[in-house]
Amino acid sequence: MSEQNTPAFNIQRVYIKDASFESPNAPQIFKKSWEPQVNLDMNTRAVDLGENAYEITLMLTVTAKIEDDVAFIAEIQQAGIFTIANFPEETLKQMLAAYAPNILFPYARTTIDNMIVQGSFPALMLAPINFEGLYQQKLADEQASADKSTEESTQH
Repeated sequence: MSEQNTPAFNIQRVYIKDASFESPNAPQIFKKSWEPQVNLDMNTRAVDLGENAYEITLMLTVTAKIEDDVAFIAEIQQAGIFTIANFPEETLKQMLAAYAPNILFPYARTTIDNMIVQGSFPALMLAPINFEGLYQQKLADEQASADKSTEESTQH
């Protein structure tokens, strides 16, 4: 295998693209017993920058409520620029959707936790996320949808 065709994966840069924290019901929320319902919304985006460079963005939104009142909303777009070259198409998709977000997650988790603590709330420390499992589930769901579409079109 020539050096030009050797698979390559490199992290060029990891950075915060956007971050915000709001506590719309402070200071009244601090008088309530701290038994929040916490919701995590997560998404990823991959942008081809050309020349085998990709910007991967991991977007996390953590919302904590006490009863019906929002205690805080912490959001981050943790991004990275990765060089990914000479991998088969399926492997490239997996690296963009699972491997790179897995690298970004600890950075995002730390920033989210710092924002929450600086907002005067107890540390949250999000549990690790199995990006590989989520990617495999997405593939299985897409395959099931494709199978169902094929099945429906053959029945008509």
